[in-house]
Amino acid sequence: MGRQLQTWRTEGGQKLWLSMLVDAMEEAARPELRSVPCDRLTLAAVRAQLASPASPYGPVSVFSLRN
Repeated sequence: MGRQLQTWRTEGGQKLWLSMLVDAMEEAARPELRSVPCDRLTLAAVRAQLASPASPYGPVSVFSLRN
C-alpha cells in the first residue's frame, strides 16, 4: 500500500494524477451533472474534508507499512 501512495510522486505518476484530475473536473462540469442536486450529507462530508488541514504524508493510517 505504501508503494501505491508514493506513485504520484514520480514524473509519470504526476502526469497520470493530473490527467485524472482534469478528466474528473471536465466530467463534473457537464451541464447535465451540474443540474442534479447534491445530497446534503455528501455535501457536508465534502465540506468537512476540505476544511481539514492537508497532510504532506497523505492519509494517516493506524496500520503499519512494515507488516
